[in-house]
Amino acid sequence: MELLVAWVAFPAILVVLAIGCGLLVGRLAGSELPRALLPAVGLALIVVIAGFFTLADTTAELATPVVVALGLSGLVLGRRSLARPSGWALAAAGGVFAVYAAPIVLSGEATFAGYIRLDDTATWLALTDRVIEHGRNLDGLAPSTYEATLAFNLGDGYPVGAFLPLGVGARLLGEDVAWLIQPFLALLAALLALALWSLARPLVKPAALRAAIAFVAAQSALLFGYYLWGGIKELAAALLIAAVAGCVGPLIAARFDPRLLLAPALLAAALAGVLSAGGLLWLAPAFALAAALAVRGLSARVAGFRAALLVGLVAVLALPVLAGGGLLPPTSSPLTDADARGNLIGPLEPAQVAGIWPAGDLRLDPVVELPVHALIVLMVAAAGAGLLVGARARAWGPLAYLGGTAIACLAIWLLGSPWVDGKALATASPVVPFGAGLAIAAMVARGLVVEGIVLGIVLAAGVVWSNALAYRDVNLAPRDQLGELEVIGARIAGAGPTLITEYQPYGARHFLREAEPEAASELRRRRVALANGETVAKGDSVDTDALDPGGLLTYRILVVRRSPSQSRPPAAYRLGWQGDAYEVWRRAAGAPARVGRLALGTRRQPVARPHCRRVEALAARAGPGARLVAASRPRTIVTSLAEASYPRSWSTPATRARPVPNGAGEIEARVAVARGGSHEIWLAGSVRPGVELAVDGDSVGEVRHLLNNRGQYVRLGAAELAPGAHTITIRFAGPDLHPGSGGAAAAVGPLVLSRAGAAEAKLIRVAANDARVLCDRAWDWIEGEPAG
Repeated sequence: MELLVAWVAFPAILVVLAIGCGLLVGRLAGSELPRALLPAVGLALIVVIAGFFTLADTTAELATPVVVALGLSGLVLGRRSLARPSGWALAAAGGVFAVYAAPIVLSGEATFAGYIRLDDTATWLALTDRVIEHGRNLDGLAPSTYEATLAFNLGDGYPVGAFLPLGVGARLLGEDVAWLIQPFLALLAALLALALWSLARPLVKPAALRAAIAFVAAQSALLFGYYLWGGIKELAAALLIAAVAGCVGPLIAARFDPRLLLAPALLAAALAGVLSAGGLLWLAPAFALAAALAVRGLSARVAGFRAALLVGLVAVLALPVLAGGGLLPPTSSPLTDADARGNLIGPLEPAQVAGIWPAGDLRLDPVVELPVHALIVLMVAAAGAGLLVGARARAWGPLAYLGGTAIACLAIWLLGSPWVDGKALATASPVVPFGAGLAIAAMVARGLVVEGIVLGIVLAAGVVWSNALAYRDVNLAPRDQLGELEVIGARIAGAGPTLITEYQPYGARHFLREAEPEAASELRRRRVALANGETVAKGDSVDTDALDPGGLLTYRILVVRRSPSQSRPPAAYRLGWQGDAYEVWRRAAGAPARVGRLALGTRRQPVARPHCRRVEALAARAGPGARLVAASRPRTIVTSLAEASYPRSWSTPATRARPVPNGAGEIEARVAVARGGSHEIWLAGSVRPGVELAVDGDSVGEVRHLLNNRGQYVRLGAAELAPGAHTITIRFAGPDLHPGSGGAAAAVGPLVLSRAGAAEAKLIRVAANDARVLCDRAWDWIEGEPAG
């Protein structure tokens, strides 16, 4: 049901609204728009109208009903002009949607891609929710990671146009935007295919061939790779640029007829809403070409008036962007800084704009370089030929798209940082396969049918090969784990402040937003200090024992990730809720202040036996009549994988304890159990392909594609174990047809067995005078509790 809502109902609603809004634009302009461009123009109207309404808190919640009213009005007013769409156009769009949907839908869960690899999606979710409900207004938000994220972005005018249709659809369905963002991105790609279909019409008459060109170009490898990173702005920009180019031909033919100016003006204003005003650079070459050709035969006065009318329309429609932000969006580093790489390993290769890059991860080199570079040269040469075909035929729309987008991309690439360059290359990347498709169509039209088909199959195979490897390498978010955060967010709304000790940007920036969430290693307002006075490094998780007790007690709610090494929070907290992945701890009202604390254990082993002198010193500090509180729990069984057997190719002698399961194989370890009972079995790290857990030959658990940030564990299963020796076998399957199963493996280990976690820890209280009774046992921690 979740998949049907996300991948069928949600895109269907947005398509209907977009078509209705597109029809309304045609009625207002008094001219009929190309059918394949209706959804793109309608989406632009949604972006622009919602942009005006979300300027203020008082009108933000009206954005959704107003968009619905406009869409329904357009469907009613334009119903007679709504002709049946071409089956081939729908096939191209539907095929592209299916390709983009595959990495998510074939996982069987309504989740999203780019998890861990790039956490920008967490920010997109925060912005979408806030803007669609309250606009850019941050009044009433308590200090938190969520509030700081919004203040950094919305406070400095970050463009939010790409998020507005997503927010409208989410409100209509009542679904969390986290489960809808990937279908929205796939829908943008499908609408891009429709725009390219329309754009190719003057040069490619066979409908099937035109559909094939649009199908391949809309899934250019670099754009698809950014899609798998949550590249909402790149996909939205690619769509709007192609749609504007589709308007150029009719605009030139009609010599800038004022009736035809509304659609391109809306598309341009929407592009400014997506990228900021500086994003209009993408359209400057196309508009310049259109103006130069359209004014021939017009008087200077008429030409000037029509050009000014277009500029004025764009300026008025883009007022939300011009009023709320600057020329460029706010970023953590200058957009022209040569060292600003974001999460890129290094600058992307300009050749990646060709749409072929079979590497799995777009940051890496191709799997085989010589054949790939040959394909790229062939694709670029064919695109150049396609540009010549468009110029000779005076097909101004395709020419504006091919030449204008290439010029704009080159300008950005020369001026921008590596991070900006990558975005520009991704946005422009459909251009090259599209141009190559035009050249192939020209070959077929001239009778070179076999040659053209062979060339097309070879180039299309390069694109498909690239995207198949990206499918294999995708990082999918753990739906069940994040679903728990969604449940927790609803349970603790209004009860903050809340601290989440795991590095989990989707929790701190989105799911827990109603509970004043702060993450120990995220952007935050309070200084979450370690016991040694330092702060947690970004990307790290932290145990509650490692945090300064005084700072920790600032938070009424603690959200901690379940793991065998997680300490029980201080005695002032009581367990409020427990799931498979998280625990919620609430600070008890009126809990007495603590006098001193001994944090025991290590990073892997949460309990340890204290030195008696330290216990006595704590008792003395607590004072006469005081008590000591100790957290009691069983030791975990930590087994280093250096002692296990597994394929030799998984490690080197120096990394024996942390093998990398880079293929099918199994880890077999012997563990000694002192006390019988139910044990949870954990493996530090992440897993991609299917993993089966067996104990003494019996299968007791299976998991697949569970990715973690640093320092976390995968729960493999649980088993009843009798005292004595046992054989634990962890069987790793090789890459298969499941999305993400062939991505780069990460090191795993150690193997940990836990009889009881933090939630099961018992608190033992003894008089300070009897402190020595605590010396001969292992404890999680000991605290001083003053008298009274």
